[in-house]
Amino acid sequence: MIPLEYFLILSAALFCIGLYGVLARRNAVLILMSIELMLNAVNINLVAFSSRLAPSEFLGQIFAIFVITVAAAEVGLALAIVIRLYRNRTSVNVDEIDIMKW
Repeated sequence: MIPLEYFLILSAALFCIGLYGVLARRNAVLILMSIELMLNAVNINLVAFSSRLAPSEFLGQIFAIFVITVAAAEVGLALAIVIRLYRNRTSVNVDEIDIMKW
């Protein structure tokens, strides 16, 4: 059996990489990919803790499935917005997007 600490270290590393991607990137698509990486880190934590704390129940896996479905909806909507912005501005650089300003 793999120790829980390995899953936590992997999850923390993925979350930190995703957080760096959100804070350092300017491309909207890369920011979306970084958010997905952070959500996957949370899913690893949910499943790891669920398998250790209550192996007969599948609560962590169920919550992970809900997180995956919300993430899929978020990506679909966000990519539609990014594609629309690219058609209007010909750029997906988040520093150049000021379409909401007056």
